[in-house]
Amino acid sequence: MEKIAEKKHHAAQWFKELRDQFCSSFQKIDGGEFKRKKWNHKEEGGGEISIMKGKVFEKVGVNISTVSGNFSEEYRSKIKGTENSPKYWASGISLVAHMKSPKIPAFHFNTRFLVTGESWFGGGADMTPTTVNKKDTKHFHDKMKEACSPYNKKYYPEFKKKCDEYFYLPHRKESRGEGGIFFDYLNTGHWGKDFSFVKDVGLRTLEAITEIVKLHKDLQWSDNEKEAQLIKRGRYVEFNLIWDRGTLFGLKTGGATEAIMMSMPPTAKWI
Repeated sequence: MEKIAEKKHHAAQWFKELRDQFCSSFQKIDGGEFKRKKWNHKEEGGGEISIMKGKVFEKVGVNISTVSGNFSEEYRSKIKGTENSPKYWASGISLVAHMKSPKIPAFHFNTRFLVTGESWFGGGADMTPTTVNKKDTKHFHDKMKEACSPYNKKYYPEFKKKCDEYFYLPHRKESRGEGGIFFDYLNTGHWGKDFSFVKDVGLRTLEAITEIVKLHKDLQWSDNEKEAQLIKRGRYVEFNLIWDRGTLFGLKTGGATEAIMMSMPPTAKWI
């Protein structure tokens, strides 16, 4: 059994390695280059923002962070394992890709490892197309199944359901996109197995995104299709600012505002 310090080290190192894989793959597709910026946490630790604005990826951000500190009294009650102490440690990776072409979906992915009085993994991946392409939806979900099935046959249906429930805009009465998987508080008692699953979620997501982007990146689109994409992005903004727990976590724990708002699209529209 690895000690918690070793688990923290392995998790944080993996998120950095995966960040590098995402950035390398996306640069090869786009021809652009990521620009990186480090930031320091108000208590301890920090992170690094990687942003690329290119020909295919209108704006893609891949952030990593490893931070620790104490939850505020107000926020502490919302987090597991804080009954006896407000202390926390958290490391993770977060990706949001907004594409220039309205024929390519927007993508979101994150995985994280949190330690309080307890410890667990969380995260997931989802896809938000402007116009639904059933083949893309199937391909993306097949990759999510590939990540889940070797570990537990119940994971995919359970995590898909959680994703559908989470990425929903109650004030609009509509889903944000075509879903994916979402999980939290994952701790089966077998840390190595849970960590391996989290790694596979990241790798299968990378495969899904690069394959779908390559399939559509050279297709032409109309002004009307671009207009529809901008309106869809408005919905994305609404979800992230009103309902997203990750945004709230970052703001409540003193994260870098620039990193937290990385998920915002470069342009959006409301009618």
